[in-house]
Amino acid sequence: MNSLEQAEDLKAFERRLTEYIACLQPATGRWRMILIVVSVCTATGAWNWLIDPETQKVSFFTSLWNHPFFTISCITLIGLFFAGIHKRVVAPSIIAARCRAVLAEYNMSCDDTGKLILKPRPHVQ
Repeated sequence: MNSLEQAEDLKAFERRLTEYIACLQPATGRWRMILIVVSVCTATGAWNWLIDPETQKVSFFTSLWNHPFFTISCITLIGLFFAGIHKRVVAPSIIAARCRAVLAEYNMSCDDTGKLILKPRPHVQ
């Protein structure tokens, strides 16, 4: 393989990597918004649950029954984490980190958008 073919291969790899990471961005943004909304709902429900004077007087399950907004939002948040939302909100970063790990063997790296970074070759003495 001559250097022109290698350069073309690197450009094609970089284009495909940037395209893939860019393709993940809209879905990642939606998952982040869902996580933010459910987290705010859970925090609001938790605040209302904690400041309710009846919470201290009744059993735990009765207090949860008396605060369905908190209960439902908390169950939703737990369900989202079991479904893997914590991975979906950082998917582009995971892909970039894995690519960096592989590219390090070839004295290369990439940024968070997928652009390749060529490192100078180490001098062997």
